[in-house]
Amino acid sequence: MSLKGRLEEDMKAALRSGDKVRLGALRLALAAIKQREVDSRHPLDDAGVQGVLERMIKQARDALAQYREGGREDLVEKEEAEIAVLQSYLPEPLTDEELDELIADTIDEVGARGLNDIGKVMAALKSKAAGRADMREVNSRVRAALADE
Repeated sequence: MSLKGRLEEDMKAALRSGDKVRLGALRLALAAIKQREVDSRHPLDDAGVQGVLERMIKQARDALAQYREGGREDLVEKEEAEIAVLQSYLPEPLTDEELDELIADTIDEVGARGLNDIGKVMAALKSKAAGRADMREVNSRVRAALADE
C-alpha cells in the first residue's frame, strides 16, 4: 500500500475511533498532499508524499518555537502531538553515529578532497539520507568533515 493510501486508511480509523488529534493531523496532511498534486498536475509517489510530510513537520517546529516564545502552552501541546503523528509516517531518523559513518563512507565513495567537492558529496547523500536526517545538519557535518581533509 502506498504511503498516501496508508494515510487515508489511518484517517478513516481515527475517525471511527474518535482520535481527534490524529484525525486532525491526517486531514491536514492529506489536504497538503492533494494541494501539491493539484499544483503539479500529477499524483505524488511515496517520495513526494514524504516530502510534503517533512515540510509540514518543519513548519510545525517553526510554529512550536513561536508558541513557546509567546507562552501558549495549549498550542505547544497541539503542535507536538501533530508532529508525533506525522513523524510516525516517516522512516526512522539516523543517529549521530550512523550519520557520521554515512558521511565518511560517502566522502570516500565520491573521492572528495576538500570543500570544493561538497556538491558531489551532498548529491550522493541526498538520496541516502532523505527523510532520515535534516539536510542542513548533514551539510554542516559534511563541511566540517571536508575542512579536516
